[in-house]
Amino acid sequence: MIETLKERVNDDPVLVRRGRFLTTTFLLEVGPTVWLIAICEGRILSVARGPFVMPSSSFALRAPEEEWQKFWSTRPPPGSNDLMALIKRRVLRAEGDLKIFMAHLRYFKEALAKLRTVGAAA
Repeated sequence: MIETLKERVNDDPVLVRRGRFLTTTFLLEVGPTVWLIAICEGRILSVARGPFVMPSSSFALRAPEEEWQKFWSTRPPPGSNDLMALIKRRVLRAEGDLKIFMAHLRYFKEALAKLRTVGAAA
């Protein structure tokens, strides 16, 4: 499912424009599986699945697989519908250079929400 992130984000011109000043690589940890996602000027260049020996990323978002599944469900329950809600509940850990994450928070919220099962393309 995460492999489709590149296509879903890059097909949304509004989201790409929102991230036009964002160029970074971040690590997304979904339970035991890690992904490196490279972004250049709002476009996702690559989504690579680990394991990695020494991954290089600006920051990491880490949560158990069950929590990501709730977040990516059609209608996420309260407390699982937003990245900041996951952080507040202490099930999502944001580590690393959080200035990049916070400066482009809306981009990351909308990009990761593209993986929701229904309405993902909307």
